[in-house]
Amino acid sequence: MPGHDEYGNLVVGWSPQAAVEDFRTVADLAGVALPVGAIAIEKLPAPHRPPTSLPPGKIAVYVFSKGADVLKVGKVGARSQARYTSQHYNAGSALSTLADSILADRQQLGLDGIDEVGIGRWIRENVDRVNFLTDDRTGMPVLSLLEAFLQCRPKPRYEGFKSQRASRSDRPADATDR
Repeated sequence: MPGHDEYGNLVVGWSPQAAVEDFRTVADLAGVALPVGAIAIEKLPAPHRPPTSLPPGKIAVYVFSKGADVLKVGKVGARSQARYTSQHYNAGSALSTLADSILADRQQLGLDGIDEVGIGRWIRENVDRVNFLTDDRTGMPVLSLLEAFLQCRPKPRYEGFKSQRASRSDRPADATDR
């Protein structure tokens, strides 16, 4: 399977486990002690089912990727169920969704046949998702720091508004345009 090893494990151009370990150093530099295990990693390889809810008392950062190409990084607080479970799979459901970004870029991606109706299924069938979950007591400043750290490391293709995105030359060499 593209994007997976022989055991079915998600293989991306960055390691979620290594990112968490490196983030613990960043958090420490920011004056926040994160114990080992404070951030749980949930891997949802394609084809995947979106989460049905954000677990009670949790906040999260999520990463969508296709192979080594990280597409989008986002965060959700404890009251952001729709953002966590469905908005990125549905065009027009909110500002700055993965679905809308892919549709706007579909010609460059070779997805001319995909429309607003089919984009959610395409994402579920072709895109991997990794959720980084932590207790809401960890706080939004730490969650925002984790989101920013994960936006800097793999340099997602679709981050923020088009005018805010990193130039393609700022992205890792293995994250190619398709």
